[in-house]
Amino acid sequence: MVLRADGWMGITMKATFAAMLLAAGTAHAQLAEAPLTAEELGRLPANEATVQLSSVPIMRVSRTQAAQLIEPAQVPGFGVRGPCQSVGSHTNANFGGGQFTVQAGFAQGESIAATYNVAANQFPLRIDLAEMILATSNATVQTTTIWAVEFWAGVPGTGTLVDTIVSDDQLLPHARIGPGTAGVNIQFSVDPNDPDQIIIPSNPSNSFTTVWRIVQHNNQSGNPCITAPSTATNAFPTTDNPSGGLSQPTLNWLFGLNCGSLGCPPNGGWARFSSLNVLCRPNGDWVTRTSYSSVNCAPPTGACCLTDGTCSIQLQADCAAISGTYRGDNTTCATANCPIPTGACCLSNGFCLNLSSNDCAGVAGTFQGVGTACGAGNACPSGACCLPTGACAITTPVGCTSQAGTFRGVGTTCATANCPQPNGACCFSTGACLSLTNALCTGAGGTWQGALTTCGAGTCSAACDDIDFNNNEVFPEDQDVVDFFDVLAGATCAACNDIDFNNNGVFPEDQDVIDFFNVLAGGQCP
Repeated sequence: MVLRADGWMGITMKATFAAMLLAAGTAHAQLAEAPLTAEELGRLPANEATVQLSSVPIMRVSRTQAAQLIEPAQVPGFGVRGPCQSVGSHTNANFGGGQFTVQAGFAQGESIAATYNVAANQFPLRIDLAEMILATSNATVQTTTIWAVEFWAGVPGTGTLVDTIVSDDQLLPHARIGPGTAGVNIQFSVDPNDPDQIIIPSNPSNSFTTVWRIVQHNNQSGNPCITAPSTATNAFPTTDNPSGGLSQPTLNWLFGLNCGSLGCPPNGGWARFSSLNVLCRPNGDWVTRTSYSSVNCAPPTGACCLTDGTCSIQLQADCAAISGTYRGDNTTCATANCPIPTGACCLSNGFCLNLSSNDCAGVAGTFQGVGTACGAGNACPSGACCLPTGACAITTPVGCTSQAGTFRGVGTTCATANCPQPNGACCFSTGACLSLTNALCTGAGGTWQGALTTCGAGTCSAACDDIDFNNNEVFPEDQDVVDFFDVLAGATCAACNDIDFNNNGVFPEDQDVIDFFNVLAGGQCP
């Protein structure tokens, strides 16, 4: 056991008073005969170290998911469950970084623990997430620590042990830190989809305890009752900054090795901080906390004011998902006083008022939508509207919507609207069809069929002439057939059509004859 230089025994030093004095150069017999003087205490080495950690990376582990090493800034918040979740914590430490007290000399096989009191009607409880900060102080090597976490119904030792989880360096990695002064936030979480949840049953003390144990140090040096583990080669649990004070002496615990009657605690085992003598008791709380949920919890609901002014009873998360305003747990719509949304209301004379939709209808106005606003001088809001055809018009938001357009905003102009040009069917002389803008179709030598037209069967097929080949307005007749073959043979007929009957640009050809007789017989032009 080793005493701190300020006169009290570090909670992590569990040697006997005799070994402590021998390590400090003071004979055991002296301790037995008289208490230590201030001068003698001042000669003893310290076994705590206050360290400043700018950032504490998180080692998130679970029994069912691969471990993650993440920075605190990447974690949206502590806990992952929702409105039924609570957090048990005694420490004032910032888990993302700050000042911590490293309990140097804490031996392997020893444990820290924190007990949390819970209302009886909250049991049974489900453990969601537990965390503990492990740190080094001027370590000269990277440290590897095998750790364990336990959950007890009630207090440790006399309560009921519910579950124990030990790092295996596979799914649950060991804690690796350093070298230097650094720390890691070990977070053990339980996947909500894991069928093997950690459930704390009700118990007479209406409490549960989270225990963290150092199973194996990186370098446990000799007999820990005589020689404290080296701070240069090991990592240790932490308490919060002593300036914050020990807030919960009865709810912070230490499990110490049995180093005799003068050990810390005497003869080892579990002890509350409040039962440790002043030389053993630290000045801060363990830096650990646990997130838990009541298994039987029914998430509270409340009034949710929607953007259209209506109200419905929702869970807080569901209300936020529909952009509503949550009025609080157990509130009712009768008392919610949801504001009626307003917007620009354009009157027939062009004047604009900011009214609700109902009030606008009452004065025969045209409501422009929730959140819209009248322009300068109470002018109706207007701006550029990109129409489906690619054209642009200056109109109101409602006028734009009625034309299936896209409103570019109040005050915008067509000069800056950059309305996208629509595609349409583009036919090529080969009969092929592509969906292109007018500009691209024309540039490629095609024939644009119009905005929003589509390519389909027959879109770009050549149209046949009618069967009144000689254009005498008498059809069908044999003379059309005679004149068709005369022209095909090279005769001249001023009133007749050309012999490219199917208008595919290829003539003379048999297909024109086939198509002529097909149409003459009442068929379709292919």
